[in-house]
Amino acid sequence: MANWKRTYWVVWAANLITSIGMMSFLPFFPSLLEEMGVEGEAAVARWAGVCFAAAPLTATFSAPFWGAIGDRFGRKLMVCRSIGAIALFVGAMGFAATPWQLLALRFAQGLFSGFIPPSITLVSVQAPAERQGRIAGDLTTALAIGALIGPLLGGLAVTLLGSHQRVFFVVAALSAAATALVAFGVHEDKATWRKEVQPKGVGAVARAAWSDLREVAADPSLRAVALLVFALQFGLGAVNPVMELHVRSLLEGRDVDGTALAQLSEWAGSEGLTVHERVETLATSLAFGVMAIASLVSLGLWGRFGDVIGHRRALLYCAAICIGSLLFQAAAPVYALLLVGRVLMGVGMSGTGPLAFALAAGVASADRRGGAFGAVFSARTLAVAIGGMAGGVAYDYIGARGLMFGSAVLIVGALAVMLRRR
Repeated sequence: MANWKRTYWVVWAANLITSIGMMSFLPFFPSLLEEMGVEGEAAVARWAGVCFAAAPLTATFSAPFWGAIGDRFGRKLMVCRSIGAIALFVGAMGFAATPWQLLALRFAQGLFSGFIPPSITLVSVQAPAERQGRIAGDLTTALAIGALIGPLLGGLAVTLLGSHQRVFFVVAALSAAATALVAFGVHEDKATWRKEVQPKGVGAVARAAWSDLREVAADPSLRAVALLVFALQFGLGAVNPVMELHVRSLLEGRDVDGTALAQLSEWAGSEGLTVHERVETLATSLAFGVMAIASLVSLGLWGRFGDVIGHRRALLYCAAICIGSLLFQAAAPVYALLLVGRVLMGVGMSGTGPLAFALAAGVASADRRGGAFGAVFSARTLAVAIGGMAGGVAYDYIGARGLMFGSAVLIVGALAVMLRRR
């Protein structure tokens, strides 16, 4: 097997394991915060939005620098650093006693993690040029599978362990295993590093990374990609942190005894949760899970579609589908129709990652690709961070339906701007 193929499969497996771990706790911040003593739906929504957004916010500013540093000192090191940071800081969340401690650890996690850009870069710079789009899509598929399995595993772990906080220890163990897999299973070709003499000292490295990023950001094609990616991710980032609360509102007052969800939760029942609470947990898991399934199924189709009509044009179609799905979710009167909207959202959002990274790979040379991928990733994480905080604050005033409608309007505006600029 060629070295680049071995690297691909090892990184694919590590991304899958890490993604499963991360998505096993992210949907359940509201319940976790209630276990920590936060009272009142409005307070829970605000804390959930802030905690959800903290890691993406710090990753927004750190990811491009880590990418540029990886261009000079190695991408394998960056992958191990990022996944190892998840094992450390997420594991520490299992001991957090207050929302402020949880928030501080989320900030630290975002500052030192961000495993997606270095993972794609590590494989991309070694793979043949004609396979760049396929590589980005396939690695994103690993994340989609993780997003599918993670919430289901998280919901099951909660029912078995009787606590949302104990899931953090499971995530830390999975991340540690993924770090070891990359450390001992990947061979990196140093020929793709920057050829010039590397700077010494923290200050010199930071200045060199900043100079590299300025050169990458000067490309107008990359800026256009980043802008549209930001708009698409914002809508999803605003809704996800409060999805559990919206599911609760749709199930409130309904008799769940005897339903399929109730029967599913019975065999793994926990003394710490009532039947209705178990149903709400599994219903939230399903809302994230069906979106992940739709994303997984459509990922490869978006790649082929973009190859035929052009990746930029395909991104515009992604935006149109996301707008329709958000409006459908906002109008859904029952939980079953909400799931339909989540499926549509998964189809639209699935193309965003691989299409954007494929465009970035065509813009940047191999020795600058880490910085380019970091810039695209930062656009996504900044949108998730801002969207999460905006969603947590605005939920108290306009509710989940208002958030979905407002997110759709924002994407319409961004899409209009992109079309005019083209």
